[in-house]
Amino acid sequence: MAAPRRSPDEARAARDAKLDELHEQLSAQVEKLVTDDDWKRALEFTARFRARSFRNTLLIFVQHLDAYEHGRLTAPEPSYVAGYKQWQTLGRQVEKGQPGYMIFAPVTGRFASSNPADLESWRRLGRFEKPRPGEVTRSRMVGVRPAYVWDVSQTSGDPVPERPSPMLLEGQAPDGLWEGLAALVEAEGFTVLRVDHEGMIGGANGVTDYSNRTVAVRSNMDDAAQVKTLAHELAHVLLHGPDNPDAARHRGVGEVEAESIALMIGAAHGMDTTAYTIPYVSGWAGTVKDQEPAEVVQATGERVRKTAGTILDTLPTVQVGTGDPPGLAREPATADRPAHPGRTAAVPAEQPRRVADALVRGL
Repeated sequence: MAAPRRSPDEARAARDAKLDELHEQLSAQVEKLVTDDDWKRALEFTARFRARSFRNTLLIFVQHLDAYEHGRLTAPEPSYVAGYKQWQTLGRQVEKGQPGYMIFAPVTGRFASSNPADLESWRRLGRFEKPRPGEVTRSRMVGVRPAYVWDVSQTSGDPVPERPSPMLLEGQAPDGLWEGLAALVEAEGFTVLRVDHEGMIGGANGVTDYSNRTVAVRSNMDDAAQVKTLAHELAHVLLHGPDNPDAARHRGVGEVEAESIALMIGAAHGMDTTAYTIPYVSGWAGTVKDQEPAEVVQATGERVRKTAGTILDTLPTVQVGTGDPPGLAREPATADRPAHPGRTAAVPAEQPRRVADALVRGL
């Protein structure tokens, strides 16, 4: 005997419950990953490196490239760069004959003032000079000096710990999903572009350009990875534009939200994106100050679930887990009744409802 057909509201409630469950699983998996000893070692290792200025970054890159072209190195680009003693504290030693890369290190001086608001009142302190009673002290750069650093490829010793890295999806995309997602992006006034390789978009899989109103996805990935990336970028379009008051939040939160939404859209179409999503979400969640990664993921739950649900309601694709027979014709969507999730039919051209409008009402 066939199971009774669910009403649209019942199907949507069941779908939303699945999305909530999926987000809880993501949070638990992120927490498990970031508490792993290997993850901790990798974070501690990378935390020992300091950001370089743009000028020093160029100096390192040019000198590394010259060493590579002369056969002294096997890696064409630098990765981890540190000073001689710093490498020793990390259990590695600069190999004999490997010249360092010259950079400019800042030289700082100490200044004191009894009236900090008066710029003319600041005086530089001598090497061992102490400030007078009531004076405020500050340090600032007064010059530069040459210093030397070495890339990890010029060293040997203890293994470099690495965090688990995202693994691209492989295989075909669900029928109609690219077209459905692209239509939603275009409904927001963006143009969808497929570029030949990641070098054209700064090494990323996809990029949303709010100024030029474009969403670019690299095409040298399997179709499944391209679709997952487009879902990620659609989330950025809907939630993180410069006109959105939430856009000022930490970028890490935005990346957690976008990738979590992509996970849910993929899962609703039978795609398992966890091999990419969990390391990606964990990495970005770990950049948010004063919050544990799992807390960041948990805090996005309601916003992520509502956004994913609104997108899924609008997509004209066959979706899993709604309780309806595969291929059941979808009722036409109207302005007051979104298309039922899990049914297939084209969204009428005369019904240009934007996903963002639904999100404004729902969020």
